[in-house]
Amino acid sequence: MEFTLETNEGAYDLKAGVRLIGQDLLVAIWGGQKPHIGAVSMAQPRPSLKDPEITSATASVFCFLGHKEDELAKAVSEILASALKTKVVVTAGIHWDNIDKEGIQRVVQNTKTLVDLILDRLGLAYT
Repeated sequence: MEFTLETNEGAYDLKAGVRLIGQDLLVAIWGGQKPHIGAVSMAQPRPSLKDPEITSATASVFCFLGHKEDELAKAVSEILASALKTKVVVTAGIHWDNIDKEGIQRVVQNTKTLVDLILDRLGLAYT
């Protein structure tokens, strides 16, 4: 299965290419004036350290010099890995010139929307 989704909030919209590889998930997130690959995160599910009955996730991140997508990629990969109970790789590359704090907050919100869209498309809801 392979599909592309995008937010339609009108400002700082993001796109995601999603591909199932066996039971694992590969997600590319991009947006802005200069889409690229700035960071890569890989996550795998594991029992929560606080409550072993709950599935959590752990992730490793690689970030290219000068890029700041590492936190976004890590968060998305951990959410998807714990929700789907499978290995997940996320690439992220987002750039708008002179983005301000409000714009960054909008990107964060659009990222959450994008994760919800991915989970909805895969038939899951993240809580």
